[in-house]
Amino acid sequence: MAYFETKNLTFTYPQSSKKALDNVNLNIKQGEFVLIMGKSGSGKSTLLRLLKKEISPVGDISGDIDVNCEPIGFVGQNPETSFVCENVRGELAFALENQGLSNDEITVKIGETASFFNLNNILDKKIDELSGGEKATVCIASSMIYDTQALLLDEPLGALDLQLRRAMQIELKKLQKKLGITFIYITHDQEEALTMSDTIVVMNQGYIQQIGTPEDIYNEPENAFVADFIGDSNILDGTMIQDKVVEILGVKIPCVDEGFGNNTPVDVVIRPEDIEIVEPEKGFMEGDITSVIFKGVHYEIEIMANGFEWLVHTTLLHNAGEHVG
Repeated sequence: MAYFETKNLTFTYPQSSKKALDNVNLNIKQGEFVLIMGKSGSGKSTLLRLLKKEISPVGDISGDIDVNCEPIGFVGQNPETSFVCENVRGELAFALENQGLSNDEITVKIGETASFFNLNNILDKKIDELSGGEKATVCIASSMIYDTQALLLDEPLGALDLQLRRAMQIELKKLQKKLGITFIYITHDQEEALTMSDTIVVMNQGYIQQIGTPEDIYNEPENAFVADFIGDSNILDGTMIQDKVVEILGVKIPCVDEGFGNNTPVDVVIRPEDIEIVEPEKGFMEGDITSVIFKGVHYEIEIMANGFEWLVHTTLLHNAGEHVG
């Protein structure tokens, strides 16, 4: 049985003519780490709030939502706005209110949670004395202290600096694997999407554009929107001449795809790291390097060839003005 399932889910906010969600079908199983991503207004946060049963029945809703787990934890975009107590111990205790536990049971539960999340040294610290990473950890711990079966996270690391965010991404992934519970994680960050999840759901304007593993989404995008949204891409108009032969910019190139028919217009997606710069006569077309930017782990190079500006990622240094293949 799915922990979360939607069937033909459509939702419109009051006094709005635009559908926030349009015919969304989703099936999330126990123990999955599912990441939902899209631009602002794509419907991802609305979907999360509906799964949390937070906004229904406010608005026009059709289709089915089945939620088969309880309790469900929630972590919002800014942990600081969710704190209600002065210190960490009080915050954890507050999360256990209305659970029917005795004072002794609450004390034991706080101790277990503090040990699991490595919070023992800051239990009596005031919230405003915590670092950004500590605040995020306390927020997650308080959301999971009452035997949570699923955790919904709405861009929980967005307020952290880049280095801390990357560290927290690793810790969250380890945590989910260790606990084996379901995570549904909202983000617009490509790095979080590709490094953290088992399954990525890409949304745009209320529609699901593609569902797949990070590898599937990156290497086999189903349309130009997904290709452009996840990672850098060269996207060109092309013609599928026949199986395994595509024509772009007047040049016929072997490819791996089949089943498009003959002489069919297609979008051609070429990732910048899949392009090799060679001597002019050895390439499938020639061009001139217009820009070189050092990115730390690679160079980002722009090449004007056959009227198209190509983006290339390479670890080999080239210079602006070079004529290459």
